Amino acid sequence: MIRSMTAYSYREIKNELGIAYWELFSLNHRYLEICIRLPEYLRNLEPVIREQIRTRLKRGKIECNLHFNTDPNLQGELLINKSLAKQLVQAANWVKMQSDEGEINPLDILSWPGVISINKQDLHPINIDLITSLDNALNDLIASREREGAMLKVFIEQRLKYILKEIHKLRILMPEILKLQHKRIITKLKEADIQIENNRLEQELVILAQKIDITEELDLLDAHVKETFHILKKKEIVGRRLDFMMQEFNRESNTLASKSNNTDITASAIELKVLIEQMREQVQNIE
Repeated sequence: MIRSMTAYSYREIKNELGIAYWELFSLNHRYLEICIRLPEYLRNLEPVIREQIRTRLKRGKIECNLHFNTDPNLQGELLINKSLAKQLVQAANWVKMQSDEGEINPLDILSWPGVISINKQDLHPINIDLITSLDNALNDLIASREREGAMLKVFIEQRLKYILKEIHKLRILMPEILKLQHKRIITKLKEADIQIENNRLEQELVILAQKIDITEELDLLDAHVKETFHILKKKEIVGRRLDFMMQEFNRESNTLASKSNNTDITASAIELKVLIEQMREQVQNIE
């Protein structure tokens, strides 16, 4: 299954407590990396959210943000820790008596950690709605990744067809190239007035033909194209398989280029490298 790793989705949910909305960002990454940002009072949902994402996605850098705008009328009752506040006042009075300077600022007392708290509304009833909404946001994200993945598949298949054309062209050229090399050597030997026994000459020509023969590289490139087409049809996550195939393509194209002793072969080797690099760039973004 071809899925891009680049996508975005947004889902909003409304209820009596306020408005919440999910934002999911997905970028390409070698592995699955999940970053979750939640309001502090919903931190207990993080393990559930992380597991939910992990079961749906296999690769990519995922940013999951939950925004929750609660109704101001439902913010909760202000609570004061009277015992702690009283202790702070007593301590402040003692300090004042030691220096006989300054005044006690009530706001300083109230701002002390733990003196004031807010009796939050029970958000448990919305937790199920939030998780359901996240699942819908993930559906949207995956659908977006699949749409872009379909375009990537078409792009890669086009390059594979271009590679097959180059392979076919080189297969047709090879016999003629070998003849030209044979003729060139005979001509140089005659020009240099060098006499070589027929058997020795045949041996040298065979060795030369082996050195410049690219049949094996063409066969392997052909096999890699067929295997890549096969991978593109799979119903599973294939990004890593395709990445491996790009390495194999590069290896054979490099070998072919190193054997080049003809402008036509050189031109085809360069074209193959360009096509392979174009595929490799797109494969980096496939899940």
